[in-house]
Amino acid sequence: MGSKILIDTNVAIGYIGNCLSIQSMSKMDNLLDAQYHLSVINKIELLGYPNLEKVEEIKFNLFVNHSIMHQIDNKTIEKTIDIRKKHRIKLPDAILAATCLVNGLDILTLNTKDFKNIKGLKVIQPDSI
Repeated sequence: MGSKILIDTNVAIGYIGNCLSIQSMSKMDNLLDAQYHLSVINKIELLGYPNLEKVEEIKFNLFVNHSIMHQIDNKTIEKTIDIRKKHRIKLPDAILAATCLVNGLDILTLNTKDFKNIKGLKVIQPDSI
C-alpha cells in the first residue's frame, strides 16, 4: 500500500460490522493484513459504547490489538490545540487529525467534511484506498 494510515472509528465500525461496500471491504481486508494505525481515541470510542455485545467487543479488541496504537503525547496535544483554534471540529476528531499530522499518517474516514480543510492532512475514503 505504501502510505501509513490511521483508521477512523467510523470505518472500523463499518468494517467490523460488514457495513461497507463490497469493494471497500475487500480493500480493507488488504489494508488490515498490513500495518494500520489507531489513536487511543479510537480505542475509547470502539470499546466505550455502553451496549456493546460481547461478540462485538471481542472483534473490536482484536482490531485494536493488531494496530499500531498512538498515545496522546505533548506534540499531539499542541497540534490538537492549534487545530481547534483554526477549525470548528469536535475534540476527538481534532486529536485524530493531530495524531496523523504529528506522525506522518493519512486518515481513512467516512467523515471527510470535518477533516478536509486541515492543512497537510491527507483524507482518504474507503472506496479510494
